[in-house]
Amino acid sequence: MNTREIESHVFEINKKNRAEYLTFPSFTKSGLVRHLFSTRAGGVSEGIYASMNLGLNRGDQHENVIKNFECIANILECTLNDFVFSDQTHLDHIRLVTKDDSGNGITRQKDFFDTDGMITNEPGIVLTTFYADCVPLYFLDPVNKAIGLTHSGWRGTVKQIGKKTVEAMQSHFGTDPKNLIAGIGPSICETCYEVGSEVAMEFKKLFPYDFQEILRKNDAGNYQLNLWEANRKILLDSGILEENISTTDLCTCCNPDYLFSHRATDGKRGNLGAFLGLL
Repeated sequence: MNTREIESHVFEINKKNRAEYLTFPSFTKSGLVRHLFSTRAGGVSEGIYASMNLGLNRGDQHENVIKNFECIANILECTLNDFVFSDQTHLDHIRLVTKDDSGNGITRQKDFFDTDGMITNEPGIVLTTFYADCVPLYFLDPVNKAIGLTHSGWRGTVKQIGKKTVEAMQSHFGTDPKNLIAGIGPSICETCYEVGSEVAMEFKKLFPYDFQEILRKNDAGNYQLNLWEANRKILLDSGILEENISTTDLCTCCNPDYLFSHRATDGKRGNLGAFLGLL
């Protein structure tokens, strides 16, 4: 699949050498950050990992994954040691990242764990999180020059990890949510994401008055879950202005040749990456 087959009104679709990647215009226009969301195109991995696999723990050849990260580093004009990897376990822990964390997970062993969200106000660090259906959340405070990058699956969404990221930025950087620019990145759409009544009940508790906008009952008696809208509502509730939120229109599961999808491939896949760093 190539860019001619993918259309988006939310993202700019970019190409450098053979690699294709997505960017939010609102983040690019700020002039304050380097960022991207990867696609499958332009890497060196093969088979189920073809070709831009960014998962070091998926069973791919280690040297191929490192070459893929070197390609991303070239696009972002950084080094591998600038990346700081999350340690995603579907919890709601947010870590304040500093230069001391540089290279965490790629050029040295991880030394923090159970971390699905990261924030920083230090330039030169590239926050890095991983996906294959879950929701990436990007945050930029252009006033205090601070950023956040958060992984939000259904468990993280129920825990309102997006709102907790905003609160962490308020606490550490004095962020006013009204100034924040936010992006909800490519992930699984409502049509593709069927869940059972137990998961649906968690969202009904979280959205008691408007859960119909989040959940749609299907003919099988299960529910179609709209994680995009759930996270958008959580970000609005955190104080971010509606006009400052860019919400994805690209589904990982609908586009498994272009974006890795766990559900579409029964787990036989690589990882996509979200990257965000202050200049």
